Amino acid sequence: MRKVLIVGAGQSGLQLALSLLNHDYDVTVMSARTPDEIRSGKVMSTQCMFHSALQHERDHKLNLWEAETVRVEGLGVSIAGPDSSRVLDWFAPLEHYAQSVDQRVKMAAWLELVEDRGGKVVIHGVTTSDLAPLAKLYDLVVIAAGKGELVQLFDRMPERSPYTEPQRALSLAYVHGLEPRPEHPDKAAVRFNIIPGVGELFMIPAYTLSGNCDILFFEGVPGGPLDCWGDRPTPQQHLDRILSLMKQFLPWEYERSRNAVLTDEKATLAGGYTPVVRSAVGKLPSGTAVLGMADVVVANDPITGQGSNNASHCAASYLDSILERGDKPFDEEWMTASFEKYWEYAQHVTTWTNAMLQPPPPHVLQIIGAAGEKPAVAQRFANGFSDPTDFQHWFFDPAKAEKYLAEA
Repeated sequence: MRKVLIVGAGQSGLQLALSLLNHDYDVTVMSARTPDEIRSGKVMSTQCMFHSALQHERDHKLNLWEAETVRVEGLGVSIAGPDSSRVLDWFAPLEHYAQSVDQRVKMAAWLELVEDRGGKVVIHGVTTSDLAPLAKLYDLVVIAAGKGELVQLFDRMPERSPYTEPQRALSLAYVHGLEPRPEHPDKAAVRFNIIPGVGELFMIPAYTLSGNCDILFFEGVPGGPLDCWGDRPTPQQHLDRILSLMKQFLPWEYERSRNAVLTDEKATLAGGYTPVVRSAVGKLPSGTAVLGMADVVVANDPITGQGSNNASHCAASYLDSILERGDKPFDEEWMTASFEKYWEYAQHVTTWTNAMLQPPPPHVLQIIGAAGEKPAVAQRFANGFSDPTDFQHWFFDPAKAEKYLAEA
């Protein structure tokens, strides 16, 4: 039985661990926190997982909250004018619903599930020096912890990493008390609100420790009015500030959010990080190679909502590569090939995300405008969140966009 060590207890590491256990691998997961510490901690992220990523969870019986979690049935886009009026607004249904489960809920339960299904869990923060003796005990070591010193084992790939600093100031709050969107009161949807030159606000229906809720998530252009979290406000101050910014820039979203209350005292988060692609092979001081996955090797800004989806696809891709390897050694050549196989998918997410961080070129403005008049265009854009590989065929290139819009 081949032995695999996975360092990190997030979406990618735990999904890979649990799927390997289904194939009778000897799996150990190292987590810096216990399940109870995860549940009682601060929110870790936003997330909205679309159909193709959710299917990976269903395939391995990991969709433990699907029945009670609100179904995200569509995507809406609004653009604010200089006077904070709404100059564009449209809604498109998703072909298959999406869902968002608070990672405190999911990761705590999945970590317990690893042991329930026969894996081993070690609660210990891992440093580079810890890994050297541990690595000798396993056939493969996977680093799935996207923060901390272990990330430094993996070299940045400048040819795939155009940015050297954060492109957005991020802030969020999980809340109860939002009113339904008047335009589609019977359909929960992710709402994508664009404030040109200032940033974006996402409204994400979700499930948390206290049941269904909504996530208010601002992405602010650095140095602008949404980049205002350096004073580390208290949770209530954090929510009050988010609501104040909504009232100023997006009054139509503020109106249905004015009675929002935090889901719990640890339901706010602020920060930012630099989008980056890194080499998948890390070297320990002993010379032993380790494999990086998900955010360790491909970290995108959350403006396209692909973080947890990328992590799920990475875990699924690595699972296939591990199973195909059989009894052969997990050497550096195999690690590189396994990452490049995943990169065939992830490159489209990275290209799309990096493009969305820049002021939209004329052809993208034409697409967004056309979506308000042509439901087929809106629906194709919305369903690209589930399959970002589709954007290469019509969204990135002005000539392809012009051809598609003419046909539509």
